[in-house]
Amino acid sequence: MDALDRLAEPGLDLLARVDTLLAAGAPDGHRLWPLLRRMQVLPGDAVRQFLDLHPAPLATAGDAVRRLVRGYDDASAALSDPVAWSGPAAAAYDEARVALLRHLDEGPESLVGRLESTAGYADALADWVEGSRLALARALADVLGSAEAVIVHGAARSPRGDGSAGALAAAEIAARVLAVLGVAYDGAETLLRQWSPSLAETTWRERTPSAPRYDAPTRIGP
Repeated sequence: MDALDRLAEPGLDLLARVDTLLAAGAPDGHRLWPLLRRMQVLPGDAVRQFLDLHPAPLATAGDAVRRLVRGYDDASAALSDPVAWSGPAAAAYDEARVALLRHLDEGPESLVGRLESTAGYADALADWVEGSRLALARALADVLGSAEAVIVHGAARSPRGDGSAGALAAAEIAARVLAVLGVAYDGAETLLRQWSPSLAETTWRERTPSAPRYDAPTRIGP
């Protein structure tokens, strides 16, 4: 359980009141409007959805992908073993062997390269989730202790009170929370742009094979 989990219950309670007040509309010209247009969600729903994101499963996925690399290392080692034969068939085999080794583990476009990139992306996402959850927890702690929270609670208990004050306070709280979530989603989009080239599907990088020869025998052994 992290800081966001501990603040989830009081935070969601406050944001439910905020969402209720905002359902009647936010003040004209408030800085909340661009955030609402961009996020397309009220802060209570946004935070509730974000609570389901945890770094541990992503970090575990990265470790699991890295374990797959060992299988490719074993296959590459088997293909690297010297073969005691010579002749046209041996040369053709050697060309195929080198091409397969290149496809398995040679550079970032190889299968191993793509696995390592996938694991790295999972780690980067785990770090993003952890950092974003901490930033959101700080934002919730800030709004829970704010004067606006007091006004929102008062407006929710007294429907006949000053509606404009309640709406303004709700808009302020919503803007603070959605601004933090907007930064978090910007970070996720940046990660995707950065990692996308390394996550593309790998393809077989064909080399032009030599023309087959039939003018020499194949010899087995040294």
